[in-house]
Amino acid sequence: MLTMTPTRIAQTWAVAGLALSASLAFAQQDAAAEQAKKIAAGAGCFTCHTIAHQDSKDGKLPIGPAWEDVAKQYAGKPGAADFLTRVVLEGSNPYSSHWKNQASGIAMPPNAVAITESDTRKVVYWILSLKK
Repeated sequence: MLTMTPTRIAQTWAVAGLALSASLAFAQQDAAAEQAKKIAAGAGCFTCHTIAHQDSKDGKLPIGPAWEDVAKQYAGKPGAADFLTRVVLEGSNPYSSHWKNQASGIAMPPNAVAITESDTRKVVYWILSLKK
């Protein structure tokens, strides 16, 4: 017969609690991702961007970079979320070449009329969480 000591019971409950916390965290991440996708779709972001990088079959570059590429380029950079939020709301510099040979080079237009700053931050944080 297996006898559970108070210490072993506490350890078992702690492990169960961690597992539940992890499950809830993943569920919250999934919900945040779905919300961000809906916001992006409603603001028209998918007109120029995709989530995953896709090589063109006809040799043409996409209008805007794939968000997985954005996440990779800005991973670990201080201030990335604030910078990208400003780019979404105010537009990008048409003379910047940081997406050369990856996107068509068309500057991102200002989108403050299509999406709020709060919603932009939700989308940006989700984009930065993407992994290739």
